[in-house]
Amino acid sequence: MTYQAINHTPDFDIAICGGGMVGATVAALIRSEPQLRELRIALIEARFPNQPPGNDIDIRVSAVSRASQRILTRAGAWPLLPAAQRAPYGDMVVWDARSQHGENALRFSASSLGEPDLGHIIANNWLQWSVLEASRDERVTRFASELSGLTLEAQAAQLKLADGRRITARLVVGADGARSISRELVGIAARIKPYQQTALVTHVRTEHPHQQTAWQRFLPAGPIAFLPLNDGRSSIVWTTTPEHAAELVQMDDTALGEAIATASDYALGDVAVAAPRGSFPLQLAQVDEYTRQRFVLVGDAAHTVHPLAGQGVNLGFMDAASLVQVFSEARAAGASVEALSELPVLRRYERWRKTENTAALALVDGINRLFSNDTQSIGVLRRVGLRVIEQLPMAKRMLMQRALGLAGDRPAIVRQA
Repeated sequence: MTYQAINHTPDFDIAICGGGMVGATVAALIRSEPQLRELRIALIEARFPNQPPGNDIDIRVSAVSRASQRILTRAGAWPLLPAAQRAPYGDMVVWDARSQHGENALRFSASSLGEPDLGHIIANNWLQWSVLEASRDERVTRFASELSGLTLEAQAAQLKLADGRRITARLVVGADGARSISRELVGIAARIKPYQQTALVTHVRTEHPHQQTAWQRFLPAGPIAFLPLNDGRSSIVWTTTPEHAAELVQMDDTALGEAIATASDYALGDVAVAAPRGSFPLQLAQVDEYTRQRFVLVGDAAHTVHPLAGQGVNLGFMDAASLVQVFSEARAAGASVEALSELPVLRRYERWRKTENTAALALVDGINRLFSNDTQSIGVLRRVGLRVIEQLPMAKRMLMQRALGLAGDRPAIVRQA
């Protein structure tokens, strides 16, 4: 694709490709930073959603960590989330398929850290809506269209939208998900490893109350998790083989409820399906390059991870906060707006987040490999490992700090809250 040479000031300082949870958070955080208030932002999303209806809870949910809560608060999105959509959980119980849930279980409790909870279960559609609302500003222009062309020129990036409009920007932020069009258009390859696993999601009512506790049992084909919701239901994320997931999706509600209860060893008693069900394939993905001159990747466009530890969107929120902090610090040190699109600044972000994300992805992938395995010797190792960790308060504390997002090299807004 050929563009005319740019001989004028770019239309925007930053064009964000993707108005999902992470892309919208980048825009909202820039809007909240005094050093960056002057930046002109384009936010490109195929369809901007309306406020979700009523108090019903969508079947796609995220376990939002303490770190992400602080980021969303700074962005102005957290107060926009209705209390009915923020389901805190104070405890987590993890056990192996060869054990009953009362035996050899690993138990985490927020009270042992002096924290009010371990996080919140929130529907993805409400998360996206809240950060989009928080990003509303006279300097944020929305483009309801898909990206169809992108070239990175010496003077600016040139973007073509599917509706025919063309815009220019000093910098493009690729926040358009695991199948990132912007990443593909600039020629950055992702290393993708399909897990040969599919996640089934739905909501259920259980015979016994969930007690604001997340319950997770590791089965040979993958974990099944019960995530507590505010209305008494639990959100189910059941990772299994693609073939088994296809069978589960086709079951009637009674049969599916019985299958979920059996898979969870009746930890919460009988189960009744109380929502539609859906499924999606799982993969591990990571890019080697987070940046190019005038281009940077955040969230799932840069990395995707297994959902068993609930880290996916939390890593994306940390990307957003880290990128905005790098921009703010550069401006405070005297860097020009143009300098924010150049490699010396962008590589500070890349070094920071690539190191943290690589460690997180390796940890989650290792846990999945260890627990999604029916080898007898490894099964013994798992059960012994769970018992040992349960008896080591410091090890449990370290794992909980990591899950809360309060360990590692964190953005300032996470450390200072």
